Amino acid sequence: MGRVFVAGSINMDVVATAERHPRIGETVAGDSVLYFPGGKGANQAVASAKQGVPTTLVGRLGTDAFGRELRSFLAAQGVELAFVKDTTGTHSGTAIITIANADNTIVVVPGANARVDADDVAAPTLATGDVAVSQFEIPLPTISAFFKRARAAGATTILNPAPAKKVDAALLDLVDILILNETELGFLTGTELKDSDAPARFAEAAGSLAQGKIEGKIVCVTLGKRGVLALVDGEQMLVPGRAVKAVDTTGAGDCFVGALASQLAGGKTLRDALVYANIAASICVQRMGAAPSMPTAEEVKAIVT
Repeated sequence: MGRVFVAGSINMDVVATAERHPRIGETVAGDSVLYFPGGKGANQAVASAKQGVPTTLVGRLGTDAFGRELRSFLAAQGVELAFVKDTTGTHSGTAIITIANADNTIVVVPGANARVDADDVAAPTLATGDVAVSQFEIPLPTISAFFKRARAAGATTILNPAPAKKVDAALLDLVDILILNETELGFLTGTELKDSDAPARFAEAAGSLAQGKIEGKIVCVTLGKRGVLALVDGEQMLVPGRAVKAVDTTGAGDCFVGALASQLAGGKTLRDALVYANIAASICVQRMGAAPSMPTAEEVKAIVT
């Protein structure tokens, strides 16, 4: 079995729930405030580790109370933390999240995550069969350095370009599998996309991306409750979604990425991995919180079978 290495962010999510989101300049009364471990890197690592796959997280924490709590939580989830550094002079990453009617708005303050550098990602030793995962909550040069090492070792690279930002072709050239939602796909292709668009519209946009900046790569577009669309060598692969009552969608995309990486590291085919990850994400949205909502392998397999 291969291993999963995630280079990414570790945050404490401060979550406020309310009946609706405030308009600009408006104050609304909230229902509750909650604290959950999160950060896209941590979420994806937890999602992978809970599938029983050896998973290592590379990142940084501040030397504050949030940092101590986050390290304790991640260790309890089975994530290997030997390459997570405590960093003085800055706070741990923090996300301010508002949830209303199962939809969320998020403001991320990177803190220690902004200090993750090329030396950090050079520390772990990757090998053929491993899967290297990253996202856009750590510096882009660090991601490039990580993927270069992964490629040299024969590992598969997975990029989740979120939050969406401009990226050069040199980084995308290092990516084997690109996993993104309709917002990120629209940003990278300069196309206006809505979650209600037909799958063919997303396939067209993904196709333009695959023929341009990431030619020859696999593009997976997560479509929420409608499932996931993958483009492989120009061929469409659509995995339908599952009808569930969503409570909190905050960690759904990260759950999908981590679960998919775990299955690929375990030698599963792409289609089987997509089906598995789609089910894992559908379980995740039925719970509050990001990292704590990630399902176990037993929970996912009970539905797969």
